[in-house]
Amino acid sequence: MAILHKKVYFKTFGCRTNIYDTQVMIENLKDFSLSKNEEDADIIVINSCTVTNSADSRARGYISKVNKLGKKIVYAGCGAVSKGKSLYKDEKIFGVIGSSEKENINSLLKNKDRFYQIGDLNSIEKTIVHNFEGKNRAFIKIQEGCDFKCSYCIIPHVRGGARSQDEAKILDQVKILSSNNFSEFILTGTNIGSYGKDKNTSLGKLLKKISLIKGVKRIRLGSIEPIQIDEDFNEILDEPWLEKHLHIALQHTNEDMLKLMRRRNSFKSDEKLLDNLSSKGFALGTDFIVGHPGETDERFEDGFKKLEMLPLTHIHCFTYSKRDGTASATMNSQIKGDIAKQRLKKVVDLIDKKNYNFRKVTNSPLQVLIEEYKNGYFSGLDQYFNKILIKSKKNIDKKWVVLNDYKVKEDLNYAEF
Repeated sequence: MAILHKKVYFKTFGCRTNIYDTQVMIENLKDFSLSKNEEDADIIVINSCTVTNSADSRARGYISKVNKLGKKIVYAGCGAVSKGKSLYKDEKIFGVIGSSEKENINSLLKNKDRFYQIGDLNSIEKTIVHNFEGKNRAFIKIQEGCDFKCSYCIIPHVRGGARSQDEAKILDQVKILSSNNFSEFILTGTNIGSYGKDKNTSLGKLLKKISLIKGVKRIRLGSIEPIQIDEDFNEILDEPWLEKHLHIALQHTNEDMLKLMRRRNSFKSDEKLLDNLSSKGFALGTDFIVGHPGETDERFEDGFKKLEMLPLTHIHCFTYSKRDGTASATMNSQIKGDIAKQRLKKVVDLIDKKNYNFRKVTNSPLQVLIEEYKNGYFSGLDQYFNKILIKSKKNIDKKWVVLNDYKVKEDLNYAEF
């Protein structure tokens, strides 16, 4: 019984799915207590990201840091598949927990001997998450894995093929979190647009059912592939509970680059889709990779001109980072880092201007869930996924507010309430 009540600290790297997966592990941690920092912990569980070589490097750097504190380290997350074996063999970590094993974390952490439990890539967890400590928006994981084979991406290798969560479990999850005072829900997963393809249903149908649950005020979505905006999804575009921001993953706008990346979208169809969504009042975000092998000056400039044509308001633009084990890593015509950074700045500056213009012409009342109070301002995200800073003599933290009057500045929106 000596191991009981030992303290565990979770360090989460990467995406929203990892945030949810960490919460799944916490829910199953029955015989340990949570620590809020590394120094007080007996065990540190690293929920790792491995999307790029840089992500692996950040995790290794963190391992080196906490090893100096003499802590017992357990490695979980996507990096468990790609780097767990080598880290375990080199005795940099005490144990490895694969994706299918995270619900067994309580018994695994009781091990006195080192362990390597990588499991499989076929399962999806059954755990119901009751809370998200320190957050007032709830994450709902609706599926796992991806069937796309994009040339730059390692994720299908470490997360497995696309598989959907049971609908009843998702709805139960939302009901429980709603009863625990969560009213905004963010649907997440590896490739959420693929939800339901293995269960004779769809993302659009699921969203309709979630919206009927008492207490659900707004539903936000993670990234969706352009080809996944289907008839069922089009039917919900005018619903008031759907965020007025959609993140449509384009990755590039030059046709040659899309082929090199083994993408399933094309600029012509992407433009038509985004124009339609924009006409319905949506703010639109995307992912965009600069500096991918083969991105000549001509291909980048062509892609940039096409970006100028699109009604985008948000962007997750990043320079290509080599990911060992992917097709892109073996391609010739690698782009120099300084050139990639220049291209990134050019793209980000363009979308920043588009976002400012969008906010200037949008005169709808803003519906904001306040997330924090800092430096004299309350802040939160509106329905268009834009942050706003609010001065108020009232304590509006964690509350919903509707703002009819606000000032649009180049950096952010501002208001008094």
